[in-house]
Amino acid sequence: MPPAARRVRDCGGETLSPVPAVTASRGPRIGAVVLAGGTGRRLGGVDKGALELAGCTLLERALAATRPADEVVVVGDPVTTSRPVTWAREDPPGGGPAAGLLAGVDAFGRAPDLVCVLAVDMPQVTAGTFGRLLAAVREDTEVDGAVLVAAGGHRQTLAAAYRWAALAAARPGRREDETNLAVRRLVAGLRLAEVPAIGAESRDVDTWQDLRDLGG
Repeated sequence: MPPAARRVRDCGGETLSPVPAVTASRGPRIGAVVLAGGTGRRLGGVDKGALELAGCTLLERALAATRPADEVVVVGDPVTTSRPVTWAREDPPGGGPAAGLLAGVDAFGRAPDLVCVLAVDMPQVTAGTFGRLLAAVREDTEVDGAVLVAAGGHRQTLAAAYRWAALAAARPGRREDETNLAVRRLVAGLRLAEVPAIGAESRDVDTWQDLRDLGG
């Protein structure tokens, strides 16, 4: 097995979720956008994607989690990765997650039917997580997407699967209105299925204590 393939598998966290991943070869074309361009202010400005958990960077864990996708776009500054990705950046940089998400959507070489979205600071999301999210969208033709939901009911709109057409229809009419737009506002009008998180899937890393709590 090539080293790159082994690295993706090892970072996949497959034992963290009892639900198997789906494969991209069945059903609609799937794209993925990994948001890795945040400033990490509460971490002193550190690059979150470069942080390690269980010997694997958060970026590599995100790439393993999005392996059901036919094409992956990473929004952030380019680094070496274990699988081919397309790099993108919102304009201007630092425009926020919604602007980054839309920049990622624009960077696909071929428009997908479904878009998996993942913030790089959610290291417990796995391919199995996206298997459940994608299944929720496929099973209900009336919904525009599916979001991961924490035990307290909090929607993680950056751990989700959206229909490409729904995102295209939801984006502002002017490009400048995408800057500093909240993702929750962007998708507020969408019909979204809620997929309960398993274990720590919905946890994100905003502080050093968050990383320690997850075993980093």
